[in-house]
Amino acid sequence: MSMKTRQYLLIAVLVIFGAISLPSVYAAPTVEILMEKTTFTYCEKLFYTIQISEITGEPAVIHIRDQAGKSSSAIPIPVSKLQNPIPSMIPFEAEIFPVGKYFIDVEYAGAKDSAEFDLIDSGNICIPITIKQVAYSWINDKMSDGFFIDAINKFVDKNIISIPDKINEKNLENIHIPKWVKNIVGWWLEEKISDNEFSHAIQYLINKEIIII
Repeated sequence: MSMKTRQYLLIAVLVIFGAISLPSVYAAPTVEILMEKTTFTYCEKLFYTIQISEITGEPAVIHIRDQAGKSSSAIPIPVSKLQNPIPSMIPFEAEIFPVGKYFIDVEYAGAKDSAEFDLIDSGNICIPITIKQVAYSWINDKMSDGFFIDAINKFVDKNIISIPDKINEKNLENIHIPKWVKNIVGWWLEEKISDNEFSHAIQYLINKEIIII
């Protein structure tokens, strides 16, 4: 065997050995928060997308914190696609979220990212989410007319819907709401009409004594 042939064989062995012994290199997963927008107002719902570079089977873990550093509990979010839209089910309410800057922190498979948004008060009329839960019970005949109006009286700002002062525990059974009003409430629950339109409709029906209190 010639010297040149031995050199070629040695090079081939080294290449094969190197290919076998060198560890495979994998890129670390990445995560990014894509914001729909960076300014929200009361009554709106937070929406963002978690974008990942690969699916590992792990959940993304979210924390939302305010400008004072107060943070929510860890929120595990299942991710099954490279882009995962995350819509909030609950709108921003003044009683829960003060105006200011907020931050979203995400961790996924060791990778981290943060995004920020501002919450402002644009003067939107907002009905507390509690009333939607009550309304679901009312339109499904699980709550009386009186208890529905009483809930509005207790949980909705008087500047939004004003209930006559004469309402009390003794006359709740005398309150009457026409059945067709459930259509209006249903449209509101389905977000076909806004909180503003709903509140004006209910106030009009009370003022015209169509809703009898």
